[in-house]
Amino acid sequence: MEPTRTETRRVNGQEIFIRHWGDESLPPLLMLHGFPEYGGAWRDLAPLLCQHFHCIAPDQRGYGQSSAPEGIEPYAMAHLMADMAALIGDRPVTVLAHDWGASVGYALAMFRPELVARLIILNGVHPVPFQRAMAAGGAQSRASQYISALRAEGSAVRLAKDDFAGLLKLFSAHMDLSWLTTERLEDYRAEWRRPGRLRAMINWYRASPLQVAPPGKPLRDLPEFPVERLRVNCPHLLIWGAEDTALLPEATAGLETFAPDLTRVEIEGADHWLHHQKPSVVAKAILDWCRARPL
Repeated sequence: MEPTRTETRRVNGQEIFIRHWGDESLPPLLMLHGFPEYGGAWRDLAPLLCQHFHCIAPDQRGYGQSSAPEGIEPYAMAHLMADMAALIGDRPVTVLAHDWGASVGYALAMFRPELVARLIILNGVHPVPFQRAMAAGGAQSRASQYISALRAEGSAVRLAKDDFAGLLKLFSAHMDLSWLTTERLEDYRAEWRRPGRLRAMINWYRASPLQVAPPGKPLRDLPEFPVERLRVNCPHLLIWGAEDTALLPEATAGLETFAPDLTRVEIEGADHWLHHQKPSVVAKAILDWCRARPL
């Protein structure tokens, strides 16, 4: 289902392209995509939610039809969070986020809690459990080595070669891409071809302070992580595709320390791309939980 309307808004000094699904009088649901997707990635899930929510799906900074400033610093989390805070305005919303979008969602919930009424994450990670898992030198460190490859100079050129064959291989990462039809893949390639977009998308990784340990060589000098400052106090739902090979369960270990009102839902037969693979199951989990956590 195509969005009911689209618009471009200037927020935080950036042009942000936004897709809308549903009646705009309904409670707002801000939908934050991850890498290497764009706001149109929600077209499987949004139609299943838009009878209950006004679904708002921006192309985040550096992606799709939104602004893609040059350099690495513009992709620091403070700027990414500020974009979405400006888009939200002064009315708290329910935030639904996946992958890198989850990092922005967690940042909003932690540092702009007045803007986030409820937080729903699909296969995304809070920065503290994720950093600890990536620093341990074990399975998550091995699974995250692609981050170091992305951060290397020239990665955008390598991934774009042969009509994005390298990016598509990274996209799959031994997971089910049967949902990515020929037509949909061309939609993704059209977004990736926009000038400067692939490098901008990769700069999200370069701007992040998260450290990845070499396999078998744990990092011992992690900073302290103040629980009070990094806590998600709003109701929080984590929906997890059990077969994800990029983000492993250990990347969420101890999340309850940072999210005291946490509900976990695991979806069998789905992986990192659960919102494409099982949108009806994901939508039911979201709606059931929201009914139990009314605004």
